[in-house]
Amino acid sequence: MADSQKLSADYVIIGAMLAAKLAKLAKLAKLAKSGASVLMLEAGPAVTRAEIVGHFRNSPRRSDWMSPDPSIDTAPHPIYKPEDNGYLVQAGPYPYKAEYIRQVGGTSWHWAAHAWRNVPGDFKIRSLYGVGVDWPFDYDDLEPYYQEAEDIMGVCGSTRTGSPRSQPFPMDEVAMPYAMQRVRDRLAGSFDVVGNTVARNSRTFDQRPPCCGNNSCQPICPIDAQYHGGIAVQQALAVGVKLQTRANVFQLEHDAQGRIIAANYYDPDKNMHRVTGKIFIVASNGIESPRLLLLSKSDKFKHGIANDHDMVGRHLMDHPSTSLTFDADEDVWLGRGPQSPVSINAMRDGAFRSEYSPYRLDFTNISRVDGATTGLLKAGIYGKEFAEKLRHAAARELNVKSVLEVLPDPERRIDLADDKDSVGLLKPRAHYSIDDYTFKGHKRAQQDFAKIAELMGGTNLRHTKDDDFSNNQHICGTLSIGTDRKVSVCDQYGRAWDHENLFFASTGVLPTSSTCNSTLNGIAVALRTGAFLIAENGGPAMLPRSNTLAGWKPLVPAWTPKA
Repeated sequence: MADSQKLSADYVIIGAMLAAKLAKLAKLAKLAKSGASVLMLEAGPAVTRAEIVGHFRNSPRRSDWMSPDPSIDTAPHPIYKPEDNGYLVQAGPYPYKAEYIRQVGGTSWHWAAHAWRNVPGDFKIRSLYGVGVDWPFDYDDLEPYYQEAEDIMGVCGSTRTGSPRSQPFPMDEVAMPYAMQRVRDRLAGSFDVVGNTVARNSRTFDQRPPCCGNNSCQPICPIDAQYHGGIAVQQALAVGVKLQTRANVFQLEHDAQGRIIAANYYDPDKNMHRVTGKIFIVASNGIESPRLLLLSKSDKFKHGIANDHDMVGRHLMDHPSTSLTFDADEDVWLGRGPQSPVSINAMRDGAFRSEYSPYRLDFTNISRVDGATTGLLKAGIYGKEFAEKLRHAAARELNVKSVLEVLPDPERRIDLADDKDSVGLLKPRAHYSIDDYTFKGHKRAQQDFAKIAELMGGTNLRHTKDDDFSNNQHICGTLSIGTDRKVSVCDQYGRAWDHENLFFASTGVLPTSSTCNSTLNGIAVALRTGAFLIAENGGPAMLPRSNTLAGWKPLVPAWTPKA
């Protein structure tokens, strides 16, 4: 633990969430000629895997993935079960009930370990399809950092996802569960069902064991077979990074030239501490990061830090989903192996993106026993009928969901609410919507749902409602990188336009959402930022561009329904 009386460092990093980048940044910093020091400030407590496993085992709400990670008064986060704690205020028109954890390691403690790369077309949707915005760099620029992140975390998956590679995965795929093998075999010829790209061990890797199929990836892998931020922080500490926990940063200070000179935080007793540094990196998520910048108002920066053009918090994006649940005509028994093992990727890219949202189709492998039991008991079904219906649901129920792109829109945003949280700070407020572009993608995905159910002999089809999109908790866009300071918050390396020593390493910098979980993209971009910082300060040069785009072609649908 860092000494709270002497908190100062060359690099001050706020947030220990997307922390895989930190180990690499710290390692390179130590190799740099300056011998730079690195300090992380985390609002929440340090936790262990054993503690979270214990909380999960003792929780009465086993299907609530947030129950093992409660909100605490000194670092509150959104909670919606058993009731909404009101931390993230909703301004509409569509609710954005994001869930995230404020503790060392962040929400990655209970992620599904999806570590997807974008496809090349995702970087140029404005140029190719006339929608959204182009990234300030392309796939080949980011490809070496994708590989670096995968090598750090231990990633495996199918090569048939539309994302070209210069090198193989660090390990072979995790074995496909029986249920997913049956889905793959019965959909063959119409859909290509492939293993998801995941930061999950298929063999012993980094002194962690291979996946043994506990099927509790969310809310916690009990054996650390999948990578998470807690591991990343330990790796960072091992190479010399310092960590101060329970440090709820509420303000960034600046000098007359606009350089950031200090971060102020409250400890659990509401005592204020001031941390000085040379370079500041805001590495919290896409809600807490803009909130901090907006809280940091001053006479010089009346709208907050990095916000001269009112872009902080704007372009809020995620991956809304709708789904189909049905009963297959054979026993498949979900619940053995990882929770989210396979998907269909045919609609991730193509000319249709000029008209409607691309999407992935993701199959769940979560055991149906708990959900079916709850539903049957609520329906008043007991005895022999209960046993028969429970067995049927557990053996035959399948679910497939869409993972849809949301385009950047300045009216979708995070700003500050009028009321305060338990610390006395203004709460974050979400302005969110689902537009026609995403809704049309949802309607197109329903055609795939129908074909999948037909091929699986599906009966008892249960679609989610057209106006009921679930939220995948992939917060991005609120600190967008770009080339025009009037419509973005930072440059291609995550440096704030208005503050030369302030950088962002968050999924909030992603300027578009694409169709894949934001974690690997955020980490790869952060590693690129870290390499730039080290190169700029006398360390090793940045990684070269890849040449994986040679011969690349966009994905095309494997099956097109008849009109």
